[in-house]
Amino acid sequence: MARTRSAGFDDQRELILAQAAALFAHQGYPLTSMNQVAAACGISKPTLYHYVRDKHELLLRVAEAHIARLQALVAAVRAEELPPREALAQLILRFVQAYADAQHQHRVLTEDVKFLDAEARERVLGGERQVVAAFAETVAALRPDLAGAALATPLTMLLFGMINWMFTWLKPDGPLSHAAMAPVVVDLFLGGLASVRMPEAPPPGHTADSRTRRTKKETVA
Repeated sequence: MARTRSAGFDDQRELILAQAAALFAHQGYPLTSMNQVAAACGISKPTLYHYVRDKHELLLRVAEAHIARLQALVAAVRAEELPPREALAQLILRFVQAYADAQHQHRVLTEDVKFLDAEARERVLGGERQVVAAFAETVAALRPDLAGAALATPLTMLLFGMINWMFTWLKPDGPLSHAAMAPVVVDLFLGGLASVRMPEAPPPGHTADSRTRRTKKETVA
């Protein structure tokens, strides 16, 4: 008979994934132990193994959950049936803002997927390719001539080059936030340097990306 899940199973698993992502992001996957993850979550190691089989599965779940959130953003924009330019602008805006709220998970996706075995890594990379393809299709819809010249995907990769590594230089306590930079990326990609507008200044006493600071629930023990 299958084991019955408790009412808080999904919430506890989300906490575990968030804490694991924070640990992986701060000290790297190889240096993170399951004991550390359990301690960060305030649970015992045997309890941790109730949710995941091992550290490899934990890494896979963190990466797949992040990809699933990005795929959900793509689906949401598609459901709005916007004209190509507006659709691409919305994809950029929502992805940049999503990265602000999931910086640990995004770092894991960009830096630690290489530690997965071949089959698991392909699952994650397959999800990433679906996201890239959705962006490329929108680029091609906006500029059909680019698709004919096989440029839609390369341009999409250039776009991701702008936004994927933003977390490495955009500091939470700096003068600009992800929310402020998102429309700048839209302007730059769709119109070039001459079309970039000045970002709005944050309100007095409001630090950049303050809404993305870790809560107690996310703080690494």
